[in-house]
Amino acid sequence: MNFKFFKYAFVSLLLISFSLYSQHEENDKQPATATENSEQSHPEKEDFNAAELIHHHLSDSHDYNFDFPFIDKIQFHLPVILWTDKGLTVFSSKDFKGDEEGQVIVTKNGHQFKRIHDLIVYADKVGDHVNPKDVPLSARPLDFSITKNVISMLLTFLILLLVLFYTKKSYNHKRMPKGVGHFMEPLIIFIRDMAKDNIGPKYEKFVPFLLTVFFFILFSNLFGLIPFSPFGYNLTGNIVVTFVLAVIVFIITNVNGNKSYWTHILWPPGVPIILKPFIALIEILSIFTKPFALMIRLFANIFAGHTIILTFITLIFVFKNWGVPFASGFATIFMYTSELLVAFLQAYVFTLLSAIYFGMAIKEEAH
Repeated sequence: MNFKFFKYAFVSLLLISFSLYSQHEENDKQPATATENSEQSHPEKEDFNAAELIHHHLSDSHDYNFDFPFIDKIQFHLPVILWTDKGLTVFSSKDFKGDEEGQVIVTKNGHQFKRIHDLIVYADKVGDHVNPKDVPLSARPLDFSITKNVISMLLTFLILLLVLFYTKKSYNHKRMPKGVGHFMEPLIIFIRDMAKDNIGPKYEKFVPFLLTVFFFILFSNLFGLIPFSPFGYNLTGNIVVTFVLAVIVFIITNVNGNKSYWTHILWPPGVPIILKPFIALIEILSIFTKPFALMIRLFANIFAGHTIILTFITLIFVFKNWGVPFASGFATIFMYTSELLVAFLQAYVFTLLSAIYFGMAIKEEAH
């Protein structure tokens, strides 16, 4: 097995870690060597907050930061789109610029808004210092903003469309596809055969959705592991995204459910009449627990992977020791390798379980 990739990746990560640590160490030492007047004019730098950095990476945002090695950070202010009792309100997230503690108040369309950890609320309905988890729904306008996750999702769809376009272009019945098509064709055939085995003769109507959800989850997972912009986002590690995917599976399953499917749920055959209502209640609950399991499984695995990787990286700045980058770098490379497997595995599991649910819904009862 050729380990050149892992060797180069490990060395590169160590170099980046040493560079980041040196910069952090230099910034920490700077106030101590400055003059007394300089110390008075520049407040003491706050300690490194690992939890805040991890939360910032994993959460959604109304701003999009373009970070690339050796290039200054570029921030794009995204449009804020809110629905209130006075109608649609649209403005730029730039109006919240410089707001770190949720104190900047923006007045638009007769309402006052402020942003608390990227949660936009009515300023007159919350206090000065409040936990976002404690904000009631009545204090929040309906938020349809273009956020960081929306931009990431559109980017994923764009790249996926380009890949599929070149896959189609490279396909020729007279010869094997080349380039991107050579990589994509086995995956497409694999998903098609999986649908055929788990759904049955009517599998063809579900293949387009299964291919779409498989490649969307796969590309989102893989792009989330690229540690620089415009990638590195936590799209499938956001429970709202996995919730929408699970709801789509729920709708397709139950809309396509035949008579046999609903009979087994609402009036299970072969069960004593006295027990039928209880079994039916359990079956009705299972309609909702199946997509719920899809949502939680995908979200938890991707969210946990990103959290662990970021935790290993932040250990360099927490312990401030030159020996830590070696252990942290090795653990990070190991986790990255594991997450590559998880990226494929979670896309496959979500697609496989969706195909099984579709097959159960359209399966004809044997007589």
